[in-house]
Amino acid sequence: MPFPIHRPRRLRQTEAIRRLVRETSVTSDDLIFPLFVVGGDNVRSEIEAIPGSFYLSGRPLIKEAQKIADLGIPAVLLFGIPLESEKDENATSSYAPGGPIQKAVRAIKSAVPDLIVITDVCLCEYTSHRNCGILKGGQIDNDLTLDIIQRIALSHAEAGSDVIAPSAMMDGMVQGIRRILDDHSLYQTIIMPYAAKFASSLYGPFKKTTSSTPRILRNRTHQIDCANGNEALREAKADLDEGADILIVKPALMYLDIVYRVKQKYGLPVAAYNVSGEYSMLLAASEKKMIDKDAGILEVLTCIKRAGADLIITYFAKEAARLLNRANRF
Repeated sequence: MPFPIHRPRRLRQTEAIRRLVRETSVTSDDLIFPLFVVGGDNVRSEIEAIPGSFYLSGRPLIKEAQKIADLGIPAVLLFGIPLESEKDENATSSYAPGGPIQKAVRAIKSAVPDLIVITDVCLCEYTSHRNCGILKGGQIDNDLTLDIIQRIALSHAEAGSDVIAPSAMMDGMVQGIRRILDDHSLYQTIIMPYAAKFASSLYGPFKKTTSSTPRILRNRTHQIDCANGNEALREAKADLDEGADILIVKPALMYLDIVYRVKQKYGLPVAAYNVSGEYSMLLAASEKKMIDKDAGILEVLTCIKRAGADLIITYFAKEAARLLNRANRF
């Protein structure tokens, strides 16, 4: 319909009208906040590489979990960080009953039972060589790694984890986890793999935070090349066939086409991980007063949701929830 009969600006003239016709809305229900849990008693230490996040254990961890739940955020994603002395070539501390994640899961589920606890399953934080798998002959041995992944997943589920999130990008990891969980009658435990995890330069702050930058090799042997979209769909399909319940695409902002394609192709719930490098770029720009931080946060999350993400893992979750809750009061 040509101008002047058709005037698209009619639907943009006031905030109330824009809200009325808005196609995509983000709520706190869409958000997942990452937490970094450590050993020791009652630790709360701010993370230099990811401002606003903390190394946590004990009472400070419970207080943080309660704060997250009070903001209306339904879920947290836990990353465990052992002591350097606890790391070895085979990541044996990763499935210890008294490990940082296992202890954190029990504590959170006891104190804040309605908060969904998702646990990351990988080896890089626990291996002395900091790779995502067991090394054999200078290379990651996929099938030896699967055995450790199964043990980790089982230990998390037995501690009370609601959702297992394997991130190692090993072939067959979802099938292995589903099998061992079912063998132990843990049928209701959800599996949310990093189905399309790219070998990205945007993981730097996270790698520094978790001391998990590989000493040898690099993650390009198992994570997807940033140039490959069809490969990401094949990886997602493999995880779906092996029993995945939710699929993660990581990173988010530079891979919104993958978020869209995975959602359109398979129809499963899709989680997009707004990673530490993306978080840091927005923070740096706002600190230099180049962009408005609050507006930037909401724009980023809205665009991730618009691309097809049902869930958004983000270090901005708490700030976003406050902004959204404030807006909903009016």
